[in-house]
Amino acid sequence: MTWPLYDGGFWPALLLGLLFGLALEGAGFGSARKLTAQFTLRDFAVIKVMFTAVIVAAAGLWLAEAVGIVGQDSVYIPTLFFWSIALGGALIGAGFVIGGYCPGTSAIGLASGRFDALVFMAGMVAGIGLFAGVFDWIQPLYRAGQGPQGQTLDQLLGVPAIAIILAMAAMAAAAFYFGSKLEARFGGPVQVSEDDEQKSTDKYQGAGIGSQATHIGSRAT
Repeated sequence: MTWPLYDGGFWPALLLGLLFGLALEGAGFGSARKLTAQFTLRDFAVIKVMFTAVIVAAAGLWLAEAVGIVGQDSVYIPTLFFWSIALGGALIGAGFVIGGYCPGTSAIGLASGRFDALVFMAGMVAGIGLFAGVFDWIQPLYRAGQGPQGQTLDQLLGVPAIAIILAMAAMAAAAFYFGSKLEARFGGPVQVSEDDEQKSTDKYQGAGIGSQATHIGSRAT
């Protein structure tokens, strides 16, 4: 086995993908209701989970490099293109707000049996096809504003990597603290079971309306 695992072919990728999916589902990210609650300041689970994942991964990679398990040049770092990052970030943010999912969480939602995730994924696939079809036309914009060649934050700022990790941990602690305060203020966090409760409520309300209509019809006859 070679490190990093993504260089090992199909099976390590499948294993890591399954573990990633289980983590997202365990966090409740298969529910668009929970995901979109972050935009109303009711639920900060996305920030908490992703911030934790980034810090754990950064600390783990730093430690693996320090003890020689992973070489410093063995992890691929893509080149930054600032205009495409800004435009792509705006588009995926808009899609997140409108559709309630991001690409990864839509797969989790689909695996959980949610029809809205299927619709989202269909739109996502159509968007990928459209992007591939017009890529030659938009390639100059895509590659505009090139940043440093594969440079990490510690290299860019000239500080030790551990300093970046500690700064991120401090930011995460502040985000967790104030996020929990906002959740309490706005009636969160959202429980995934609320989706099922809402469906049950809609079902029983529909049944109640139907029974009332039948009752009124029988009285009219």
